[in-house]
Amino acid sequence: MEQCASVEREVDKVLQKFLTYGQHCEQSLEELLHYVGRLRAELASTAVQGTPLSATLSLVMSQCCRKIKDTVQKLASDHKDIHSSVSRVGKAIDRNFDSEICGVVSDAVWDSREKQQQTLQMAILEHLYQQGMLSVAEELCQESTLNVDLDFKQPFLELNRILEALHEQDLGPALEWAVSHRQRLLELNSSLEFKLHRLQFIRLLAGGPEKQLEALSYARHFQPFAHLHQREIQVMMGSLVYLQLGLEKSPYGHLLDNSHWAEICETFTRDACSLLGLSVESPLSVSFASGCVALPVLMNIKAVMEQRQCSGVWSHKDELPIEIELGMKCWYHSVFACPILRQQTSDSNPPIKLICGHVISRDALNKLINGGKLKCPYCPMEQNPADGKRIIF
Repeated sequence: MEQCASVEREVDKVLQKFLTYGQHCEQSLEELLHYVGRLRAELASTAVQGTPLSATLSLVMSQCCRKIKDTVQKLASDHKDIHSSVSRVGKAIDRNFDSEICGVVSDAVWDSREKQQQTLQMAILEHLYQQGMLSVAEELCQESTLNVDLDFKQPFLELNRILEALHEQDLGPALEWAVSHRQRLLELNSSLEFKLHRLQFIRLLAGGPEKQLEALSYARHFQPFAHLHQREIQVMMGSLVYLQLGLEKSPYGHLLDNSHWAEICETFTRDACSLLGLSVESPLSVSFASGCVALPVLMNIKAVMEQRQCSGVWSHKDELPIEIELGMKCWYHSVFACPILRQQTSDSNPPIKLICGHVISRDALNKLINGGKLKCPYCPMEQNPADGKRIIF
């Protein structure tokens, strides 16, 4: 992050110079225009009177031409100084960042160049669909000749249609979707449908006393959720007492907070993505964020390996030479490290559960076999190595 801060400081200097130059340039030109305007008025007055041009006025004109020339030269000189500041930003980028980062990842990661390009294009396409940039995604499909099925597009199209309606404070499409997927949402312990009905009830409350009867009638939708959201329903029903006096200045004024709309958009996105088997964040954005954290570490370890001439240590495409902490946000599945070899298990070296219940890696199991028998390293039980069962976390 120090490299980014260093470049940012240079950029701030350039922006400050641009601001100062712009203000100075505007002020200088205004003064010059005012000065020329007065001289022009004097010349016009002399021409009207028909008198010849005096020596004083000729001197003033010469001084005006000199002033214009000096001002233009000064502004041009200041502009050149800005060019040098801009070039320093480029030098700061070259100094703080490695221009060649492709060497960090081995070519063996990809099956082929075509596979690499197709994987990247599909990741970009999914990101565009998920962000609602449908026209850009369609243009990418045409230019890259990607064949995308309608089944792939449909969940994103439906998701964005409902989100656009929510941004316009239209709850209809979201409520219709939640009702049609009620059973599956309940299996996920989702409160989406209740929150949508609550927001619709709050909209009726915001309509004032004229909407009181309609709000009371709509409250019937809360009946299926009474056992889970009793307290929230009580609060909404209690707010009806203050409807005549004005809900804004009552103890229930928080119900009218606009933050409820942002919350419902987040809730819908999370639950809908979970239901449709999509990630809340696009794989491209997650990969990019993870790469920003991991890349500096990988570049450092690559430089160390090259310096010590041990580049062969990192030869597997499915693992990194060191562990990089990306934070809890990037934890998507459980991992198991063999307690014997102190290595993380993989598809080629899966965890094996012994008869006694202890779990070790397959490589550790093979190393512990002695005379066709295996003795558990944690308990004295001897067993047949073939009785070990592979487990999946």
